[in-house]
Amino acid sequence: MTSIPERPVPPVVLAIAGSEASGGAGAQTDLKTFHQLGVFGCTALTCIVSMDPKAGFEHRFVPVDPQVIHDQIEACAGVHTAIAAVKIGMLGTAPTIDVVEAALEEYRFPTVVLDPVLICKGQEFASARAVDDALRSKILPRATMVTPNLFESATLAGVEKITSVEALKNAAKRIHDQGVPNVLAKAGPSLGTGTALDVFYDGRTLEVLEVPAVGTERVHGAGCTLAAAVTAELAKGATPLEAAVTAKNVVSASIGMRGNIPFPFVYQGWYRG
Repeated sequence: MTSIPERPVPPVVLAIAGSEASGGAGAQTDLKTFHQLGVFGCTALTCIVSMDPKAGFEHRFVPVDPQVIHDQIEACAGVHTAIAAVKIGMLGTAPTIDVVEAALEEYRFPTVVLDPVLICKGQEFASARAVDDALRSKILPRATMVTPNLFESATLAGVEKITSVEALKNAAKRIHDQGVPNVLAKAGPSLGTGTALDVFYDGRTLEVLEVPAVGTERVHGAGCTLAAAVTAELAKGATPLEAAVTAKNVVSASIGMRGNIPFPFVYQGWYRG
């Protein structure tokens, strides 16, 4: 009988996120990103999201029962010797947030990256304000790093709108002041700089991170990819700033898939870091 060869064991990372059926975002994208960056990914699905091709690709959202979410996290924590980092994506309901908060309290994962999905690509779900408030009060304080987009940065910072790099810097500082050690506030190409621009802040270092913009359109799954890449790199021992820089490169390399939806999506297999 052939014995199992001795190999280096990759870090294990957990995505607590929604399933996005097309494969362009959500837990599916998280797993692809984890694999591309050399970590072992497991998942706890919080909801089932599918885009409706008969209605302009609007999102259809079905939450997973909270007990099932609990059981998935319990299974992941039980199967693996250690989970090095957790990426939290779409939660979507107050009961989901409650069960995830309880799991974070129980398992005390060493690193938690929060992609604070307040609105899914501009579509607001029922009781969105209550869900947003629960996310801010119960999950945000447990995050090691948070990766909000422009809308989410403004909401978390308590400002109406962010229209400049300076305003994004200030928002990152305000979010950090709420107890989040590391903030990666994302603008992408939206501030008209001609680059894909994000701001990193950890209470001491304030860095404007820029790479060449790949088009000017929104990209389906870019935010998921970035947060998952940050999670993978932190699990491998990178500093938060190093993880942010690598994650931006991963996203830039991954943009370009095209289908019937009116904007591009990502394929992490193009990244060769």
